[in-house]
Amino acid sequence: MLDTVFSAANALATAGWLCLLTAPRSRWSHGWVAGIGIPALLSVGYIVLMATQWRPGHGGFGSLTQVSQLFESRGVLLAGWVHYLAFDLFIGAWQARRATERGISRWILSPCLVLTFLLGPVGWLLFITADLAGRGGNEPRSN
Repeated sequence: MLDTVFSAANALATAGWLCLLTAPRSRWSHGWVAGIGIPALLSVGYIVLMATQWRPGHGGFGSLTQVSQLFESRGVLLAGWVHYLAFDLFIGAWQARRATERGISRWILSPCLVLTFLLGPVGWLLFITADLAGRGGNEPRSN
């Protein structure tokens, strides 16, 4: 069953990323699909996994050893993976919305999205760098 959930979560996230890459300026794509809908579904999956797979007293967050003990459970490992899928997609949708607002070229946005999909923080940092460089390094405006 966990393998089926893994495949379904990956398929959902991939659909969201394809929406962002093919229609990054579409409010439907970066708003409803990749920004709310799919991350919400993945979040529900995360909640169900944590509710059914978490075992108190096995691991924790106080040390790397404790964190590795958490992920010895395949179910908790899957929950962690779904967590990454949901948040990386949410950040990708935010990048697409911000690029639309700021007029950032699709040619700049696309590699940032791909890197956010593959290497989360690397893509986010590249996007933030491109955004700041495009505004001459000015402080971010409040929205």
